[in-house]
Amino acid sequence: MRKHTLGSLTWIRMMRFTNQSNQLSNEFLKRFDLTTAQFDVLIQIKTYAPLTQSHLAEKVTVTQGGMSRMLARLEKEGLIERKQNWKTKTISLTAKGEQMIDTATPSQLQFQSSFFEEVLTEEEMKTLNTLMTKLEKHSREKKLPPA
Repeated sequence: MRKHTLGSLTWIRMMRFTNQSNQLSNEFLKRFDLTTAQFDVLIQIKTYAPLTQSHLAEKVTVTQGGMSRMLARLEKEGLIERKQNWKTKTISLTAKGEQMIDTATPSQLQFQSSFFEEVLTEEEMKTLNTLMTKLEKHSREKKLPPA
């Protein structure tokens, strides 16, 4: 097996951190009867509503099938509503959904911030944010190599 490069080791660390953070967030968000994926979807709906399911799917890491099931569940729980406007179905939060996300967001943001604030200096957080922004921008522009 080939030796890992610094790039591959960094990617593995990022994946492990993201996985661990999501697991802890799922546990943390149980107090609001939400999963990390549901929290993300509700935040995106709050920010961009009204929006279509395909527009929402572009913003989150949920598969199209998973998105349909999640939206059906969120609608059944009274957190979102889907309205048909001629050929387009749009999604928005209900009053209950607004209240849920407004209650959960400060706690979730504080919890997630603690991962960084407890171990990194202000300067390290600024540097990490700059580097992650650079990587994210590059990943959006990246093209797959020929098969």
